[in-house]
Amino acid sequence: MQKLVLTGMLAALLFLSACVLYGKPGGEKSGKDLFAQNCSGCHPDGGNILNPRKTLHGKDLEANNIKTPRDIVKKMRNPGPDPTHPQDWAGMRMFDEKAISDDDALKIANYILETFK
Repeated sequence: MQKLVLTGMLAALLFLSACVLYGKPGGEKSGKDLFAQNCSGCHPDGGNILNPRKTLHGKDLEANNIKTPRDIVKKMRNPGPDPTHPQDWAGMRMFDEKAISDDDALKIANYILETFK
């Protein structure tokens, strides 16, 4: 009986831990979680370690004609070349639908627009 109770408590603890880690029950991640996982390495705090003129802050997004969540997703899908980048691949990594689903890409885009105004 004690083993059953302990097993149940352990299962509940693991479930609650997963909810904290992923933001929502069932493993669904928030825009913040997805941004941290996929974007924050190059865009810490909305900055840009490769090109300081192309941060995720509102003034820079607007200066680069990025105004809507769809504009951000379009840039994620096809970032295009950046001749100022020091490496051959010349710019941001491309995130296709296999890497990040459309729904998750929109979550990231909305998080960026809400967070880095």
